[in-house]
Amino acid sequence: MNSRRTCTAAAAVTASVLLLAGCGDSGELRSAGPTSTAVGPARLWPTLPPASAAADNYGSGHTEVVKGITAKGDDIHRVNPVEVVRAQAAAASASPNPSPSPTNVVGLDDCGTEASTKCPVLKAYYRDLTGDGKDELVVGIRLPKGQLAVRCYKFEDHKLTQIMGTSDAVVSVEIAGRDVILRAVADLPGYEYRTAWSWDAHQRAMLPTRDEILRTGPPTTSTPTPTPTPTPEPNPTTSPPKPKSPTTTPSAPTR
Repeated sequence: MNSRRTCTAAAAVTASVLLLAGCGDSGELRSAGPTSTAVGPARLWPTLPPASAAADNYGSGHTEVVKGITAKGDDIHRVNPVEVVRAQAAAASASPNPSPSPTNVVGLDDCGTEASTKCPVLKAYYRDLTGDGKDELVVGIRLPKGQLAVRCYKFEDHKLTQIMGTSDAVVSVEIAGRDVILRAVADLPGYEYRTAWSWDAHQRAMLPTRDEILRTGPPTTSTPTPTPTPTPEPNPTTSPPKPKSPTTTPSAPTR
């Protein structure tokens, strides 16, 4: 029994040696070098008192009930997006308090029953953004000066509620999973802002959970392309040199 274990162990060692010997072959894994030592965060100004108020109003967590809009069975697909925008614009103009939603929507009169390129309300999209198994309504609204407003709606207690509202110089809008991702023009040339809005069950609203600035332009420096050395062209007016006649070796006299 011991001899079998010894033979098995020897075979395993031999196989390991063979495997290690082949690690340097082309296409195999190679070491990337030593890794840097992890350094924990250092807190700066630990005695600084906390702020008592936010620096600005980003509109996070704000919700708004759209009055006068209902749908049978709270089916969001039965809601007319144009009528929703019109109801909000009418309520904002009649209210003495300014609404955080953009109210400078121009051209709503051009939105009829048929599709119109002049209508500022774009095609609506439906996605489950809250994870409750029901679709939410995502509306895009063209605003003056190339701005785009993006709003999301859902039914809460049989009331149509806006759960997200923002506007910016938007480059594109995407939905990844249950996140609404907006790419917008940045103040720095060659960069863009990217903000991901996600549903927050505590606020019952979409919040900007990730906000970042990313490089999108070409690199600032590039490797110069080497200029090939030109090959001299033959001069057509110059005749090529004549080849020399071969040297004749005299033959030996015949006896």
